[in-house]
Amino acid sequence: HHMGLHSIAHTPIMNVLGNPWISATIGITALLGPGRKILVEGALALLRGSPNMNSLVGLGAVASFLISAASLTFPSLGWDAPFFEEPVMLLAFILLGRSLEGRARARAASDLKALANLLPNQAHMVLDDSVVDVGIASVRKGDVLRVLPGERVPVDGLVVGGRSGVDESMLTGESELVLKEAGGKVSAGSLNWEGPLDVKAVETGASCMISRVARVVEEAQAKEPPAQRLADVVAGKFVYGVMGISALTYAFWATLGAKVFPSAVALAGGDSTLLALKLATDVVVVACPCALGLAAPTAVLVGTSLGAKKGLLLRGGAALERLAQVDTVCLDKTGTLTEAKPSISSISLHGGVSETEALLLAASLAKTTRHPIADALLNEAKHRNIGLSEAIESQTEPGMGVSGSIGEKRLFLGRPSWVADRLQLLGEDEASATHRSGKQGNHAGSTVHLGVEGEGVIARFSTVDTIRSDALSTINKLKDMGIKVYLLSGDRERNVERSALQVGIPAHCVYAGLLPEEKAEIIKQLQANGSKVAMVGDGINDAAALATSDVGIAIRGGMDAAEDAAGVVLMGNKLGQVVEVIQLGKVTLGKIRQNLLWALGYNCVTIPLAAGALLPSLGITVSPSTAGAMMAFSSVAVVSNSLLLKNQVLGRRPANNFEQLGRKAGTTTGVQG
Repeated sequence: HHMGLHSIAHTPIMNVLGNPWISATIGITALLGPGRKILVEGALALLRGSPNMNSLVGLGAVASFLISAASLTFPSLGWDAPFFEEPVMLLAFILLGRSLEGRARARAASDLKALANLLPNQAHMVLDDSVVDVGIASVRKGDVLRVLPGERVPVDGLVVGGRSGVDESMLTGESELVLKEAGGKVSAGSLNWEGPLDVKAVETGASCMISRVARVVEEAQAKEPPAQRLADVVAGKFVYGVMGISALTYAFWATLGAKVFPSAVALAGGDSTLLALKLATDVVVVACPCALGLAAPTAVLVGTSLGAKKGLLLRGGAALERLAQVDTVCLDKTGTLTEAKPSISSISLHGGVSETEALLLAASLAKTTRHPIADALLNEAKHRNIGLSEAIESQTEPGMGVSGSIGEKRLFLGRPSWVADRLQLLGEDEASATHRSGKQGNHAGSTVHLGVEGEGVIARFSTVDTIRSDALSTINKLKDMGIKVYLLSGDRERNVERSALQVGIPAHCVYAGLLPEEKAEIIKQLQANGSKVAMVGDGINDAAALATSDVGIAIRGGMDAAEDAAGVVLMGNKLGQVVEVIQLGKVTLGKIRQNLLWALGYNCVTIPLAAGALLPSLGITVSPSTAGAMMAFSSVAVVSNSLLLKNQVLGRRPANNFEQLGRKAGTTTGVQG
């Protein structure tokens, strides 16, 4: 009726729902059913002297129901206040918001399956001249285990036999394979690529590095949020204030008010006790904390749903609150600042061979082996539309290179020193060149040589991990927002410094060669200095830092453990989304504060009015039904203000972005940056 939709208001179903006894049944069902937990917890908190949001919601729901029930049961009171829908509306909004946040918390508190899956259930134990498969729980310090190509190392240990390239990116974030031979250390969970390794166990089970990372993540997830919700802070004092004002209103009009303002009592019907009861209940109803109870949940619901449309997975309102306070952002390098895909950066030629011929020979030979640099050569050849030849008699020497024949040529592709050794060209000039290119490869990216028997080295291929296309603009925007940017990486110092220079991160904000625990320790130091830190990463090596930071931001497409440890997942796999999610946190928290300000301002005006402040002078009072209407208006105002986030956020980017993201992603885990 209030909206002018009279035809809808008088439909059969609306007539049934408009029956006060039907409304009363729905109301009591809502209170004793889904709302029971809120009422019980709110009452217990009130009895303990520490009222919270549940106390406010319970007080408002019960008060509105009791007033409605009294109006329906005792028509002689003349209250005409059957607003049973109020407790149902309030409980519905609160429970919806908490349900969504509960699901997000459950996902964030996962058992870190990705970490557990890195450790194999069985190991190949070397016993004299035989190899026996045993359960990983049976392995003890000092046991020797054989790790075959394609398998993960089951323990922290020392290599006592064999030689192979090992992928340790789960700890260091570095995508290049690391050569492991006798005396080298290996970590549980790292992936063996090329040849068999015999490993002597040094640490097993819970003592392994990967297990220590898991414990850091779990401990960080269990810690309390840095600040209480603004609504809870206000609610604890507000509920006492409402109850106190209601009691004072009753006491005043039942005693002193009747003597001081007899005309006002007469105007209201002449019964001071009934007037006092009506005004006291008006205070409770008009101050029913619908607006206060909805201030945070509605803004959070709108903020998180808008985040989803922009490809930003936010795990509850706590993440939004912490994002709004961020003043420092720490970035991982490999996979976060860069694309984690080696590519050919330059080709140096010798002996008159052309780039096309050199790349054809190198890629044809690389096709016969498994290695990230081999993939880079194949991708470069594909990009240039170079057809490959068939390589025969191919043989891979783990950690060194691959040899084979194409036509009449015997080829060697791999580390500079290994190629030179195979070609027996270690004269003074060639050794110096090999040393120089080997040094360059060790610090500024990887370099491989292509040699031909009888001709020498004919080409050198340098690789680089490409900086994300949006990295520089993202970091500039963060700086414009007054946010400090740090680079934390497990990669080598020269590589990290070069990447930092490309995107404008100052040298004093760059840390290289870090283990997972060391990344988390640096974040703790920043927090100890008063910084609110957001960590952005994509791998298991970042999980501890993500969980230790005030808010962890995971790049989608990395390891599941990183996403489990983070409060935010960037589904678009774009670094630029870091700026978007921080801006979303700021505007959402701004809406929460606006809602709280409105709710408190509304109560500051309406509570004195409901208490009879204008009754003596103007004869104006508020009936319970009017109080209910005002209460409903306050709720609508809060919800409407929260919905304005759509204009504030989506106005910066096309509203159909999420649909475009979904079409691009298809069935993959995310869009490639």
